[in-house]
Amino acid sequence: MHYAECCKYSIQQTPLEPWLTDQVAAADRICSEHGDYSRWHAILENLYQFKTGKIDFTLPAVQFGNKEQIRPAQQQQIQQYLLALHPWRKGPFNVFGIAVDSEWRSDIKWQRLQNSISPLLGRHVLDIGCGNGYYMFRMLGEGARWVLGIDPTILFNAQFRALSRMIEHGICADILPIGIDQLPDKLNFFDTVFSMGVLYHRRSPIDHLYKLLSCLRPGGELVLETLVIEGPGDQLLLPENRYAKMRNIWFIPTPAALERWLRRCGFIDVKIADVSATSLDEQRSTEWMRFESLKDFLDPDDLSKTVEGLPAPRRAILVARRPD
Repeated sequence: MHYAECCKYSIQQTPLEPWLTDQVAAADRICSEHGDYSRWHAILENLYQFKTGKIDFTLPAVQFGNKEQIRPAQQQQIQQYLLALHPWRKGPFNVFGIAVDSEWRSDIKWQRLQNSISPLLGRHVLDIGCGNGYYMFRMLGEGARWVLGIDPTILFNAQFRALSRMIEHGICADILPIGIDQLPDKLNFFDTVFSMGVLYHRRSPIDHLYKLLSCLRPGGELVLETLVIEGPGDQLLLPENRYAKMRNIWFIPTPAALERWLRRCGFIDVKIADVSATSLDEQRSTEWMRFESLKDFLDPDDLSKTVEGLPAPRRAILVARRPD
């Protein structure tokens, strides 16, 4: 997937150069060890012949080119290549007139948070658990100087490469196939750090929050999105086994408990930007994600509960700051 070429700009422009150099060198090796790497790599090589300078990262469906730039047969070919990178979890995207209708309408979440965070213009941004990079493109659309995304899922890395490498002059964003535990301690660098849909997967959420704090420069901002439960005070749900059919769900606090966690970890100016129930319009199966989705995780007779009888998914967005 040629990470060294993709990351050239960012290595030269940030003080993270020694660490990034090592990570970039390891990225192709990490990806090549995946069993589907050869197939995905061949798809990417075929997609790279299609280049466009017509991009728009401010639209709900992030746009790469338009259908007038290519022939109908080429559009069909591109669609088949992109479908071969199934499943598409985050989106939507529009690629040369092809509507990539992902499982998540990620634009809905972006709309909830974009007016509650500090302007991203000129900022260095870290997106932890970035998936295929949908939010990274939106961050660039808001004027971020450079965005680094990390996600250990190799397919999501491949999806980001499929899209970003079709841009004629490249973009100021990179993705690495690593998790948060592989980040250096005390980075003290990023102006804004996003952690969305990650905290409830961590067995030690407090350690996760401390790690997020250490990634920020003094005065930097955290944007945290996670599952929450309704209720007053510092209540907490710890599923006995599965939650919405997922095994890797640990702690689901109330918004008030989450606020306290952030303050105890040293964050200041903590505020709740949004609390919303996840709707069947926001998360669903599509042609681009044909596996089970939200409706399969809920009690068909009571959509306020999961199939396990637990409260249905609600998500909160909190914004906080590292002290100066």
